[in-house]
Amino acid sequence: MADEKYVQFISNYDDWVAIRKLKIEPATEPRTVMEFLASLGISLDGKIEENLRKSVKLEKVDAAINALGLEKKDTAKALEEVNSRKVNSAIKEVIEELGEGVQKNEKKELEGFCRAYAMRKALKQCGIVVDYSSVEIPGMKRLKKAKV
Repeated sequence: MADEKYVQFISNYDDWVAIRKLKIEPATEPRTVMEFLASLGISLDGKIEENLRKSVKLEKVDAAINALGLEKKDTAKALEEVNSRKVNSAIKEVIEELGEGVQKNEKKELEGFCRAYAMRKALKQCGIVVDYSSVEIPGMKRLKKAKV
């Protein structure tokens, strides 16, 4: 029993109740492990964004990214513009709105989450795959369609 290999994830948080387990045996296909981890990653990314949105006003970051007018194949523009004064000022603004009750290191952490969010959003607008959410995993088709 001690040498069994498995991945286990349990969530009981607000409206997110999930139990995901995968026992890894010698016959377990690497693809099965990849699919399991990708589905977990997609779920985690969604919850990170949801909770970031509860922490700061991401609508202002969304507006700054949308104002860039990014389209497919605007990757170079996205990389340059996401680090521009316009997007940075939107991020700084939402962080400063947190007020004095939030410690400096917490603000820095939230700013990092906002920067990652902005880059992911901008690259997705350019048609760049930045995570595994666009991979069609047979067992997840129902789940992905329900979210869209």
